[in-house]
Amino acid sequence: MGEIEFSKPLAATPTPIPGLVVFDLPVHGDSRGWFKENWQREKMTALGLPDFGPVQNNISFNDAIGTTRGIHAEPWDKWVSVATGRIFGAWVDLREGPTFGAVFTAEIDPSTAIFVPRGVGNSYQTLEADTAYTYLANDHWSPDAEYAFLNLADETAAIDWPIPLTEVEISAKDKAHPGLADVTPVAPRKTLVLGAGGQLGRALHATLGDAAHIEYATRADLDVTTGDLATARRWRDYGTIINAAAYTAVDTAETPEGRAAAWQANAASVATLARIADEHGITLVHISSDYVFDGTADGAYTEDAAFSPLGVYGQTKAAGDIAAATAARHYITRTSWVIGEGNNFVRTMASLAERGIDPKVVSDQIGRLTFTDDIAAAITHLLTARAPYGTYNVTSSGRARSWADIARDVFRLAGHDPARVSDVTTVEYFAGATTPVAPRPLNSVLDLTKITATGFVPGDVDAGLAAYLAGSGERSGAE
Repeated sequence: MGEIEFSKPLAATPTPIPGLVVFDLPVHGDSRGWFKENWQREKMTALGLPDFGPVQNNISFNDAIGTTRGIHAEPWDKWVSVATGRIFGAWVDLREGPTFGAVFTAEIDPSTAIFVPRGVGNSYQTLEADTAYTYLANDHWSPDAEYAFLNLADETAAIDWPIPLTEVEISAKDKAHPGLADVTPVAPRKTLVLGAGGQLGRALHATLGDAAHIEYATRADLDVTTGDLATARRWRDYGTIINAAAYTAVDTAETPEGRAAAWQANAASVATLARIADEHGITLVHISSDYVFDGTADGAYTEDAAFSPLGVYGQTKAAGDIAAATAARHYITRTSWVIGEGNNFVRTMASLAERGIDPKVVSDQIGRLTFTDDIAAAITHLLTARAPYGTYNVTSSGRARSWADIARDVFRLAGHDPARVSDVTTVEYFAGATTPVAPRPLNSVLDLTKITATGFVPGDVDAGLAAYLAGSGERSGAE
């Protein structure tokens, strides 16, 4: 019988298989036996373990030395450990990607555990009698889930089993598993982009591409305001939801019909998405707005500034932020003055310049443009870098300016006299309006310190505007 190593410090050791991590566990023993914290969320996530949210605990008791099981890859993460006895464990990466077929082996006793990510094949052979093999999983077993299997004796994996497979008990099912060449790689969990028909949705499509595990849904495909959202998809198959769907008719939101639609799309549906995300361990990415603030701050707004929306649109966006933040895994990207493919302020000003029209443009609202491909790039960065969950301001970088200043920049870059643009205050601009007008924040400048600290570099607003107008790699996306 092997000796348990007592009082090891808690430590994490990566393996050649990405995401497969071995943990040393402190075991405290005396004449009565021993004790260990087999799973301690706070300590282990502090060492880099994904907060994987286990929902099921399984134990496999093996009474004989040499019991061999596997190689099974399930569509969920597992935390594997031994309660009593000792095993030789073998793990094979069966996920799509460059490490498909990579192998790692180790002996596991009560002082060791291993985190096995979704799609990595798991197997073991008992080295002691009366071995209790235990694992936590972050999804419930389902006969409808897609599994991958590899033969224990596969020559490509070439696992060096301590006890030859010809001398041990193996189930008929495990003996029938295919060789590596015949294994269908496990695809990543799906990413769903909602609002795919809008400006930002199109920018996300251009950034994320058409991989099989990425799904795009327009409102016609999946209306987030319907009551059956919770059953609209087999959500356990999804790893990320990017919610680019929103009600953005700022002024119409001030009408009775618009108010109801805005609250449903921007708040109620987000609350439903947050519940879905929590129930299925999904990361929710939600798009926020500078309209959650009243624009009276002296400087740039940080992510933790207090909400103070002026109008219905801003109120619904603030409520949506609060709802999205209830999801354990969430990124809220707060942005302003969005420019992408389709009708927008920049294209309107360029059109006026070409047609010889000299506009009066608001000069007392200050902010920065945000090109939709910058938002898409920031979202991709947050997800791939596994940045801490939370809210991140995302705009283009550079000096803040007024809408009138931007209009003059557009005229100049389009080869026209910027002096043709004249200033007007917000009050003057909307004076005499015959339809409802939403109040606008005068200061929409968002602080970018937090997003840049993650390693993301927002695009320069001047370079972005010039490229946009020149049609160089034309920007695609929406609010």
